[in-house]
Amino acid sequence: MKQRLLFLMSLFVLMTVDGAAFAAAPAEDKVLSPRQESIVVISAFAAQGDLESLKTALDDGLNNGLTVNEEKELLVQLYAYAGFPRSLNGLNTLMTVLEERKAHGITDTMGPDADPVNPNRDRHAIGDANQTKLVGQPVKGKVYEFCPTISDFLKEHLFGDIFERTVLTWNERELATVSMLAGIGNVNAQLASHMNVAMHNGVTGDQLKAMAKLLGQRVGKAAGDNAMTVAKRVLGE
Repeated sequence: MKQRLLFLMSLFVLMTVDGAAFAAAPAEDKVLSPRQESIVVISAFAAQGDLESLKTALDDGLNNGLTVNEEKELLVQLYAYAGFPRSLNGLNTLMTVLEERKAHGITDTMGPDADPVNPNRDRHAIGDANQTKLVGQPVKGKVYEFCPTISDFLKEHLFGDIFERTVLTWNERELATVSMLAGIGNVNAQLASHMNVAMHNGVTGDQLKAMAKLLGQRVGKAAGDNAMTVAKRVLGE
C-alpha cells in the first residue's frame, strides 16, 4: 500500500512538472511580441497596397498596444520604400480605422509626438552618421559612385529625416523595413542587406525567421517563403 502511494505521488509530481513545462513552451516559442507582430503585418500590407488587409492589421495593432502616432510613423516611413502613394493610402486607411473605432466608443492613445529638430541642422551629416551607426560601418558601393545623388537622398531623407525621428526605435524601424521589403518582393538584395542591419540593431535570427513565418501565415505564402529563404541565407543556414 505504501509503495503504491509513493508511486502515485511520483506520478502526480511528474505530470505536474511536465504540464508546467508544456504550458510554458508557447511563451518560449513566442519570439515576437504582439506589438512586434503588428509592426510586421502592418508594414507588409501597407507596402503591398492591400488596403482591406491593412485596415484589419491597423485595428489589431491598436489593440496590441501600438499608439496612433506609432502607426502613423510606420506609414510615414513607408514612403521611403514603397513611395508616397502607398504611404498616403495607408494614412487614409488609418484615418478610417480611427473614425470607426471612435464611433464604437473606443478612445485610442495618441502617444508622444516626434521630438522637434533644428530646421537648420546639417541633414547630410546627420544622415551619414545615422547610416554608419545603423549599418555598423560606412556605406560605400559602385552605385553610389555612379549616382552620388541617390546617396545624398538616402542620407538626407531616409537616414536623416526619417531615422532621426523618435516615436519608433531603430529596432522597430528595421522590423518595419524588413517587412516592407518582404511585402514588396523582388528586392532580395535590399532585403538581405536590411536583415543584416536589423540584427546589428538587436533583431535576432530567430526573430527574422519568426517574421518570415508570420508573413507566410498572414500576408502571403510567396512573401513568407521568400523572406525565409533570404533569412536563412543571411544566417548561413
